[in-house]
Amino acid sequence: MAEHRIIIAGFGGQGVLMLGKLLAYAGMKEGKNVTWLPSYGPEMRGGTANCNVIISDELIGAPVVTEATAVIVMNLPSLDKFEAAAEPGGWLLVNQSLIPRAPTRTDVSVLTIPVNDLAQQQGSPRVANVVMLGAYLALSHAVEKASVVAAIEDVLGANKRHLLQINLNALEAGLTFAARAHVPA
Repeated sequence: MAEHRIIIAGFGGQGVLMLGKLLAYAGMKEGKNVTWLPSYGPEMRGGTANCNVIISDELIGAPVVTEATAVIVMNLPSLDKFEAAAEPGGWLLVNQSLIPRAPTRTDVSVLTIPVNDLAQQQGSPRVANVVMLGAYLALSHAVEKASVVAAIEDVLGANKRHLLQINLNALEAGLTFAARAHVPA
């Protein structure tokens, strides 16, 4: 049985909820059971935002993630709040561009990724979330890349089709970074 329980956290405006939604849509496209549970402050942009995503081959009992197979943090307050939620042996993906300290956990695998810098190299800091999605995908194989690409196309729709290529480039940048940085044990 494969089950991925992910907590994604950052501040409003970083695309945290979209990152989770893209994972959930990709899982749905593959016929998997998925949940996506968003949580955000009333001020949204600039406030706290996080979501829980579960992708499973089995039925999902509840949408809340308490022990995550992966925790993805985009800012320091999110690292402070959610670092402990990663299960031993799980993953902690950290936005090195905005988080000045290293995680304290020694029982999880940590990948620090300069997602804002990689996004800027693609042409826009707004695709940092998709860079992080690519990095997560490279490590977890929770869903297929083709499913994520299809989910991005669906979420952007016809009105934002001009943003497709930059998002695909950002996805590839994250995949490439994580593949080069991660040496399997």
